[in-house]
Amino acid sequence: MASPLRLEPLAAGHYPAIVELWEAAVRATHGFLAETDIAGIRAALPAAYLPAVALFGALDGQGRLLGFAGTAGDVLEMLFVAPDWHRRGVGSQLLRHAVEQLGIRRVDVNEQNPAATAFYLAHGFRQRGRSATDGAGRPYPLLHLELSGDAQP
Repeated sequence: MASPLRLEPLAAGHYPAIVELWEAAVRATHGFLAETDIAGIRAALPAAYLPAVALFGALDGQGRLLGFAGTAGDVLEMLFVAPDWHRRGVGSQLLRHAVEQLGIRRVDVNEQNPAATAFYLAHGFRQRGRSATDGAGRPYPLLHLELSGDAQP
């Protein structure tokens, strides 16, 4: 990485940057989502999804948001990285922080996103179940993953 990253809590003032990063990441990794679903989720992010989680982000030396994660209890509810920063350690740093500092043990991942599944499996998560639809009942199957034993990401 060109510059050191810092992790810090995010708040409502960060929502515009989070939503922009989320959409860019989803468009790069979630080709299976219908355009109407992307638009609906994007609209719900600031009002419903983001306030429901504890947010933290990875920022570069200039304060630019490169990735973010949201947690609730021991569940990682969301982790997204700016497309230009994929495979550069940002996601791993966010995940490590979530596990080591916040006690994250579980995450759901879209079955149709094999790169995300491989990422979590490579970090010690194992599949514990599957749902035919996502949390909103849309036809996007979810894999339920859990950190296995004493594995560390």
